[in-house]
Amino acid sequence: MTQTLTLTTPTDHEVVFTRAFEAPRRLVFDCLSKPELVRRWMLGPPGWTMPVCEIDFRVGGRFRYVWRKASGTELGMGGEFREIVAPEKVVHVELFDQDWTGGETTVTTILVEKDGRTTMTGTVVYASKEARDGALQTGMTDGMTAGYNLLDELLNELKRSDAQ
Repeated sequence: MTQTLTLTTPTDHEVVFTRAFEAPRRLVFDCLSKPELVRRWMLGPPGWTMPVCEIDFRVGGRFRYVWRKASGTELGMGGEFREIVAPEKVVHVELFDQDWTGGETTVTTILVEKDGRTTMTGTVVYASKEARDGALQTGMTDGMTAGYNLLDELLNELKRSDAQ
């Protein structure tokens, strides 16, 4: 069953997204923290690849992602992990190379498991209302939906491997 991504804007500076996955929290957490797994699902819409996926997953550790479209267009971003509570919470800051989000954003991701199903809630705090609204106009919802659908496939594969 395909799950739905929901986005809300509870304040002028925030976007909150929620998505459920039919997988245990530890697997979802692994898919957020291990580069070999992240690069398999965090691709966005079809036609994009992720040639750079570097993650130093520890408080104070940095990460770097670069996505590339078949046409050669690149989109890069990096940041730092501020808080990690395995397997339930990750807080990081991020900044896109093109800075189309109006400065650094803070992202808090919470994973809650119930009956083998994990709900991910992410809160993105932007520097301003204009930055938040600009991010919402980029098509980020489409990219996130496509990525989370790929994450569903990866989680199903990982669950099958665990069962063997």
